[in-house]
Amino acid sequence: MAQRVAYPGREGAHSAAACDRLFPQGAELVPLPNFSAVAEAVAQNEVDFGVLPIESSLAGPVAETHDLLYDSPLSIVAQTVISIHHCLVGVEKIPLEQVRVVRSRPIALDQCRQFLASIPWATAVAAATTVGAAQEIAEKGDPSEVAIASERAAHSLGLEILARDVGDHPEAYTRFVSLATYTRLDCNGEDWRLAFSFLTDHRPGALYRALEPFSRHAIDLVQLVSRPIPRAPWRYRFDAVLAGFPLDPLVSETLEEMCTLTRELRVFGSYPAHVDPID
Repeated sequence: MAQRVAYPGREGAHSAAACDRLFPQGAELVPLPNFSAVAEAVAQNEVDFGVLPIESSLAGPVAETHDLLYDSPLSIVAQTVISIHHCLVGVEKIPLEQVRVVRSRPIALDQCRQFLASIPWATAVAAATTVGAAQEIAEKGDPSEVAIASERAAHSLGLEILARDVGDHPEAYTRFVSLATYTRLDCNGEDWRLAFSFLTDHRPGALYRALEPFSRHAIDLVQLVSRPIPRAPWRYRFDAVLAGFPLDPLVSETLEEMCTLTRELRVFGSYPAHVDPID
């Protein structure tokens, strides 16, 4: 039986392309309306895996994915990276002067600031996903409403491409992760990553003391992100990724020591560092 994999959006979404990379042997892809629906489907065992974006090379961490990992029983089990090419798509080709509304996911709008600034008469409107924005304009059929989405999304919805590569930077990449309800411990000598989250006491030097063991044991901390805690205003947790395998004695010893220096430590995932070649 084919594995069932959920992703946000529909055919044509960047997440669908990431699914193809993460499951090259094929899987039954299940499009869902948003990130939360994907996380819930995995947590309820309605699907085997979920695929979500977690980091943009331009905009940085995807906050919604980080927060879903913190609030759910899910774990990262694999990662991939795909190149992102933003296109302006619409129901028919029109001059840019006639565009009145541009819809897309906030992170995509943020990556196209220069283009949006060049059409100040148009209003940018946020959508849950880029392909969702494209679907909305396809259903409305109003030529003056356009979307920033992928070429794949345009083709799947029968839309016209008004402009290609409208992003601020020609090279933009997004890291996607595959989520499951278990934690991988099958390293087999591969280069590995461990994602985790921790809380410190709110006092001077607390973060330094929590991170000092990594320096002393020469363990590379490849990412560190702060996220606010909604139920505790002006307090923050830290999401991090280290280079190493959780059952490696040095990594295990470092994490045990860190537990004594923090208020809380949660593992977010254990997965291979390798990613497929970027398109």
